[in-house]
Amino acid sequence: MDIVSSTAEFAPIGASQGMPVRMMAYGNLSHGTDKIILRPEIDGPEDLKGKKVAVMVGGLPQIMMGIYLEDNGLPFDSVEYVNVIMDQAAAAMIGGTVAGAELWEPFGEQTLKSVKGSKVVASTADPKWAKSAIIADAHFINADWAEKNRETALKALKAMYDAIAYWKKNPEEANKIIADGMKMSVADVELVIGKDGTGLDGGLYPYTFMQAAQFCGVAPGDPPFGQTNGQMIEYYKLTNSWWVKFGTVDKEYPPEKGIDCSLLKDLYESGYRG
Repeated sequence: MDIVSSTAEFAPIGASQGMPVRMMAYGNLSHGTDKIILRPEIDGPEDLKGKKVAVMVGGLPQIMMGIYLEDNGLPFDSVEYVNVIMDQAAAAMIGGTVAGAELWEPFGEQTLKSVKGSKVVASTADPKWAKSAIIADAHFINADWAEKNRETALKALKAMYDAIAYWKKNPEEANKIIADGMKMSVADVELVIGKDGTGLDGGLYPYTFMQAAQFCGVAPGDPPFGQTNGQMIEYYKLTNSWWVKFGTVDKEYPPEKGIDCSLLKDLYESGYRG
């Protein structure tokens, strides 16, 4: 694979393994799709100490849970992390084998409906989480391939941002095109990215070219949700530090080992604005 979209926390992991993979652009922000939900018998974060919580170990759900614990005065390792995928996490919550979980939709809503008294204690729609930009997808590229195929890489990136711009102007038509291509229902597409093209009425907020370029620090201005210009580097350092805590990587790696914003920079300097 030469270009792939994946969850954004992979960059430091790729760097730790010496892979020629670079995060070239921030993709979309989880804006309400991800939630931390506690069972009804858990009154607050302090009751989680020593208990099991369901997350995807080695993925962003584990980091979100760790941040939630530390923000509420608990060590990140004061719980037992149970490694499950989302349908299993929902089943564990319903069955009562875990005290809490980080869930994305539709599994969060399923859990809330099935376990009366369960509660959302953190959501990526909350301003604090949106500002941190921690739960997100990103676009990665094979740096060796990109070096030899620069023009093709630029054309691929431009095509993606042209598509996002088209979706924002024509959400109804674009959602039907996406649904047909992905073999999904239009309703499921709308659940993910919304109906009106704002990115605020679904669970994921797709970044435009300019917002991604600002997040990378190669265009003037600040990205949305109170984020800052060039926040990509801080994002990389934050996820790297969490992977050191969890023992996923052995040390902190320089951002240039996991990030390459030069394609966005080239597009911006060519006059492209999305």
